[in-house]
Amino acid sequence: MTTPGFRPTHVVPQHGMPAWEDPDPARPTVPLDPLLPVRLVERRGDWGRVLCSNGWSAWVDGRCLVAVPQDPPLAEGPDTAVADPRPLLGSAEQALARYRAAVEELAGGGLDGESFHHRTEGLRVGVVVDGESVWLYDPARGRWTYGDGSRLSTYAADEPPTAAQDADRASAPATASEGEPR
Repeated sequence: MTTPGFRPTHVVPQHGMPAWEDPDPARPTVPLDPLLPVRLVERRGDWGRVLCSNGWSAWVDGRCLVAVPQDPPLAEGPDTAVADPRPLLGSAEQALARYRAAVEELAGGGLDGESFHHRTEGLRVGVVVDGESVWLYDPARGRWTYGDGSRLSTYAADEPPTAAQDADRASAPATASEGEPR
């Protein structure tokens, strides 16, 4: 029986995992099933106390838990200011093509390891497509974006925002600028 409102933060690895009554290897309990959804509720070093959907809890090696991604961000404000995902998709496609060309040249003997390193240095690309959802890395702005096919919004950034960026956002009009929703 699942506890109402239970939202997992992690799942057990695909081969299951041992569990303990306390963060003490001398007190084992029933192992956890593979891919069991759990909520990590406490950490003590490498130990993690997890809560299962049926209310049972146990201590596990918290380093082995697989994090469940958070829900994508919801669009803020009206849908009038929308970032077009196509330019970022195009730049990701070009970066991947450059990387593939360098790999082909390396595999064909046309590049040595050092030349391959120099050819690909600084090249960053990230794309995850899951049905209608897409996560795209924007290397120019150092951020991951989430899109639903028609719009993009910032999902996560490499660096926290600075006070100057916060002030710019507060004074900016509510229109899209440089492909970024406001």
